[in-house]
Amino acid sequence: MQLSVIILNYNVRYFLEQCVLSVQKALEGMDGEIIVVDNHSSDESCAMMKQRFPNVKLIENTENVGFPKGNNIGVAQAKGEYICILNPDTVVAEDTFKKIAAFFEVTDNVGVVGCKLIDGTGTFLPESKRGVPTPWVAITKICGFYKFSDVFGKYYAQHLSENQSGKVDILVGAFMVMKRNLYLEVGGFDEKCFMYSDDIDLSYMVLQKGKTNYYFPETTVIHYKGESTIRDEKYMKRFQEAMQFFYNKHFKKSVVFDFFMKIGALAFSFLKKKQSVSQKRAIDEYVIFSKEKLYLHSGKKETILNDLIHFKNDFQNSIEVVFDTKSFSYKEIIAFMNSHKSKNLTFKNYIYTSNYLIGSNNAIDRGEVWQVKN
Repeated sequence: MQLSVIILNYNVRYFLEQCVLSVQKALEGMDGEIIVVDNHSSDESCAMMKQRFPNVKLIENTENVGFPKGNNIGVAQAKGEYICILNPDTVVAEDTFKKIAAFFEVTDNVGVVGCKLIDGTGTFLPESKRGVPTPWVAITKICGFYKFSDVFGKYYAQHLSENQSGKVDILVGAFMVMKRNLYLEVGGFDEKCFMYSDDIDLSYMVLQKGKTNYYFPETTVIHYKGESTIRDEKYMKRFQEAMQFFYNKHFKKSVVFDFFMKIGALAFSFLKKKQSVSQKRAIDEYVIFSKEKLYLHSGKKETILNDLIHFKNDFQNSIEVVFDTKSFSYKEIIAFMNSHKSKNLTFKNYIYTSNYLIGSNNAIDRGEVWQVKN
């Protein structure tokens, strides 16, 4: 088998459904499998999987064992030569895995490969590529210094632009592809860390094996991000604990780092509260593009997309664009979001098989799910 996609789920039933739908399409023509590991969700995630995807392997944990152990459980049952660690609040394009597989074939000594991630508004997520967070690099990140100079830009690997392929140290756990044997060789995710530094630790251990990690932006994946991770004081506390775990494992304990982390935690909490309030806004208009709309344009999707571009440029109100996933591929939806992000545009996908809209208007708040009444 070529590829095993491991999806660890916890209480994101609707996002999980969309994720699996996109992965199924992306695996067409490949010898692959999907393994969903559920960390004891209480939102009917498992019932949905059994009803909607009876042929997908589902592992039901009896407790929330955390990100590292949950993924290790999935990888232990994987059969693919390669594995993809994938968050449930993601959407992959139909050619994502084929492009990644082709990259492995022409590149030597590959460790972990990540891709370009955007949030639900089409905005690039800088954590798609990162450097090793030494105590100094982590301080520049948590205090926001990385925004002011490339000298401080190592946390987000700013030696590469968002559309430039190249070597990086750290990839994000929302989307990681590597050989299964290499994953097992380094011991997988360290289960002593509950979450947040696990992907950093895994990427770093791969580097120590003499492998090279790569950022590969020739395919883009949506990561709604705010749905699976609420950015609040609890998140900041866990982030701090995760960084301390990483330093205790690989570096010496730093009193200076602890001091700056405490200052950064206060600033971080204040900033996130301010952002969560300021980014909420009303939607003035909804534009729905579906198969019925396609009929009005002789079935040419390009015509509709061009109409939407001009509509966006000519109309100043806040517009919510709804894509019918029966009419448009995820690749087309992602490409449009990636190319035409705007403060006036937000996006939702209509999942016709279950009759709901899903998306997120920023990377801070939880995503939105709207049930559609018949």
